[in-house]
Amino acid sequence: MKNFIRANKGFLMFMFLFGVFRTAVADWNPIPSASMRPNLLEGDVVFVNRLAFDLKIPLTDVVVARLGEPGRGDVVTFSSPTDGTRLIKRILAVPGDVIEMRDDRLVVNGAEARYEVAEITREAVRGRQMDAIRMDETVAGTRQRIQVLPQKAALRSFGPVRIPADQFLMLGDNRDDSGDSRFIGLVPREKLIGRAERILVSADYQGNWMPRPDRFGKSLRALAANNP
Repeated sequence: MKNFIRANKGFLMFMFLFGVFRTAVADWNPIPSASMRPNLLEGDVVFVNRLAFDLKIPLTDVVVARLGEPGRGDVVTFSSPTDGTRLIKRILAVPGDVIEMRDDRLVVNGAEARYEVAEITREAVRGRQMDAIRMDETVAGTRQRIQVLPQKAALRSFGPVRIPADQFLMLGDNRDDSGDSRFIGLVPREKLIGRAERILVSADYQGNWMPRPDRFGKSLRALAANNP
């Protein structure tokens, strides 16, 4: 073992520093499901800024200092409070908010969200073709494109819920096909990993993994606001 370490110390140091970098500074996250459609697609890989909210001891979840506050509209990666699975969703309610959903329409702090239909398309959902209605949602100072699937059985109403300190309510942009806070509950701040900021690379997983260069480097905020 000593001989192996001596012979490979450069590589081992590189791997250690690489692990530190990924767990404390920046990371990437592949998109494995349709829960963030139409903004994030299966086969996208997003850049995650781990310093957006907290400085943590490398290779741990121990917070050393708070660097920023998670905001409504941020797309974040986090560990599920139910089983630790890494998820990616959008923050729709922050501490102090009162939020509810009525038939897929949000109400935040008593103000109803505004919705404008952008397009109606068809999508395959678990092998079944369904109508997918894409709308621009404006709520409590944020604007994002979302998708609803009126033919799919889904949880379309909840609340009202008041968000306590250091807790956040997460929703997928694909509102009727997302395992988010409606199922896993509110997400504590310590479970947040970082803010997803842009797409690094993308490949069409249904098309022989052909690259989608038009998505490379796209800002997530720009995609949510101006999704073509």
